[in-house]
Amino acid sequence: MAARAFLARVRDVVLPPQCLGCRVIVEAPDTLCGTCWAQLRMIGPAVCDACGMPFPFEQDAILCGACIGREPPFARARSAVAYNEGSRDVILAFKHADRPEAATLFARWMAAAAPDLLMDAEIIIPVPLDRRRLFERRYNQAALLAQNLMRLTGIPSRIDDVERIKPSPPRGKRMSPTDRRRNVAGAFRVRTSAKAALRGKNVLVVDDVYTTGATAWAMARCLKRAGVGAVDILTVARVVRD
Repeated sequence: MAARAFLARVRDVVLPPQCLGCRVIVEAPDTLCGTCWAQLRMIGPAVCDACGMPFPFEQDAILCGACIGREPPFARARSAVAYNEGSRDVILAFKHADRPEAATLFARWMAAAAPDLLMDAEIIIPVPLDRRRLFERRYNQAALLAQNLMRLTGIPSRIDDVERIKPSPPRGKRMSPTDRRRNVAGAFRVRTSAKAALRGKNVLVVDDVYTTGATAWAMARCLKRAGVGAVDILTVARVVRD
């Protein structure tokens, strides 16, 4: 431990830690500077009990209009921050620009945002990438989040239990909510070898951004068909529409 601490001090002198957003020098690794932190919109407790959509103010309603009209196949979805100008660049860098070190910070945000989901979870499963996308990126950002949450909580992460059997759309392609739902319909499959281990379990599905909810719905349906007891969704960020 003393040797590791010494090497860490040497590393910080030779390669000072940088803000994950703007790359200015900061005091500790895997953090944001004060300016970047101030631009974030953290999502508080006033959210839809099902999909996690933030309410503009405290209210008695526990479900948003969308979830009243159509109950999601998952029990709860929660996110740490709003996906906006303050969070977009650091999340896109993590996702597309070979910045996997951000997973450490994001996992801490997620753990702080959803302690009740983590308390109930028995298994963590990341949203899988198709093989082409995994080859392009060299890593699955959702799997990195799941592994870091496992280190924080001790909840086992099973990163290969679900596979994507339908290709992802080309990067940068704009898609309507309807197109997103069509794209992920039937896109995921629980491996036969994993079904016994998942049957009856409370599963926490992890991803980077909750956009329209299409991926969360598809993953939840896939897992429920395989006999999972309950499914919750946890993401770093979510798109918040007025």
